[in-house]
Amino acid sequence: MSRTVFCKKFQEELEGLDAPPMPGSKGQELYENVSKKAWQEWQAQQTMLINEKHLSLMDPNTRKYLQAQMDRFLNNEPFDKAEGYVPPEN
Repeated sequence: MSRTVFCKKFQEELEGLDAPPMPGSKGQELYENVSKKAWQEWQAQQTMLINEKHLSLMDPNTRKYLQAQMDRFLNNEPFDKAEGYVPPEN
């Protein structure tokens, strides 16, 4: 049976991550409070930000920026979106 967590993004019990997504206390906090679904959605947002804003992950300021945007996304706060992205219509 898969592990469940009370996801802070969706405010409900959902399937948890298989392992902490990053080292240290931040990774552990994400492991305990973020669902697999929320993490996958963040990964997609992060990829769009990196591509559309031409960000370099070698730059420490970029990593700080992405971490701040991740925190905002997972806490349901306003976050930067890729300007050129238009979501497909359902």
